[in-house]
Amino acid sequence: MSHAYRYTLGSQTYQFANLAELMAKATPQRSGDRLAGVIAHSAKERAVAQMTLADLPLKTFLNEALIPYEQDEVTRLILDDHDSKAFSHISHLTVGDFRNWLLSDYVTPEILATVKMGITPEMAAAVSKIMRNQDLILVAKKCHVTSAFRNTIGLPGHLSTRLQPNHPTDDVNGIAASMLDGLLYGNGDAVIGINPATDNVAQAIKLMTLMDDVIQKYQIPTQSCVLTHVTNTIECIEAGAPVDLVFQSIGGTEATNSSFGFNLNTLAEAQQAAQSLNRGSVGQNVMYFETGQGSSLSANAHHGLDQQTCEARAYAVARKFKPLLVNTVVGFIGPEYLFDGKEITRAGLEDHFCGKLLGVPMGCDVCYTNHAEADQNDMDNLLTLLGVAGCSFVMGIPGSDDIMLNYQTTSFHDALYVRRVLGSRPSPEFEQWLMHMNIMQDTSNTILSTALPSAFAKPLRALQGGC
Repeated sequence: MSHAYRYTLGSQTYQFANLAELMAKATPQRSGDRLAGVIAHSAKERAVAQMTLADLPLKTFLNEALIPYEQDEVTRLILDDHDSKAFSHISHLTVGDFRNWLLSDYVTPEILATVKMGITPEMAAAVSKIMRNQDLILVAKKCHVTSAFRNTIGLPGHLSTRLQPNHPTDDVNGIAASMLDGLLYGNGDAVIGINPATDNVAQAIKLMTLMDDVIQKYQIPTQSCVLTHVTNTIECIEAGAPVDLVFQSIGGTEATNSSFGFNLNTLAEAQQAAQSLNRGSVGQNVMYFETGQGSSLSANAHHGLDQQTCEARAYAVARKFKPLLVNTVVGFIGPEYLFDGKEITRAGLEDHFCGKLLGVPMGCDVCYTNHAEADQNDMDNLLTLLGVAGCSFVMGIPGSDDIMLNYQTTSFHDALYVRRVLGSRPSPEFEQWLMHMNIMQDTSNTILSTALPSAFAKPLRALQGGC
């Protein structure tokens, strides 16, 4: 049951018709919410909405569903799976108190792990709306979420990468060259994952077999994935294909997921099928999900909610199926939803924070489309901030330019940069393989496979006392 929320500031009283409107108007400015018509009309109204939201008890989110329980299976999942015992540790708090609690030194990674199943996506979204970027970074860094298949993802002090060897015609030689390039730069421990240019079962099996052949031949402790529709992957499994991970793009409402062509039962069937293959060596987390702010609005499936709250609800879907990897493709959907580098940066930090707070192994595709008001310097900034925040994994693509999907993301070199500047390391099993193959030296992130240009060699030898 919904009701209005009021806040008096001086002689003026502001009224928000329901919780959905309050959440939307408290959200930092972004183009998608303007497009949806739910954005605050002024900075003053946004600040008032944030103050109103800060005074709201967390219990409110258990009593007032943003999308009715009867109409939406994601709402039913959120409320039916809510852990009241875990929630009891924070049930007395308001949203503002929750922010202060999360930022306090008292709250350790162990405590956050204890309460995560008591936190709903709406609670996570609400508290993020009253947090600065540094707050999102600090709390996310305290959230330790690990997952495993052939290696272990998400350990503190480690940053993994998805090696993304896409090709506009799925040419096996082009894909193989990109795979080799990425591996020689220490990329690929999260997954070697291909977005197929031709999306059908036969092509998916061809690409799965290619990647599996490379992984098995060189005994690489990683996993592969063809990012085809979940129902295609189920067919691949039935055909005997070497499936490691099941992929699906997911959203935060039943209507969004219906527009993607699946429901929760479909995901459960796929998870069971993949686990039955028993292909993991150190774990059985077999699902890979991608998300992104704006997907529900673009499908006209947002129910009047702001796009960040819809995004947080998608993490409840992810959490249900214990994935190996989840990432927000933060700037991919375009400037209609996140207009510029500032909005993309804020969204990336929000998504990472909310996912980690809910216990999801969260990564980020730090990216933008060429018609957005953003550039690679914006991506450098977000990549660095996410590295500081303990992001589980990022993308690695030749030259930062995906020549099949036509968007800009992070390169093999970018991943190496952030590992070096922050002292982060690949997953332990993959790191040992890199050293065994003489690709990486010790644990210093020094890559041995890149030849030193001859123009640099002689001056450097002189500096080192050589001849």
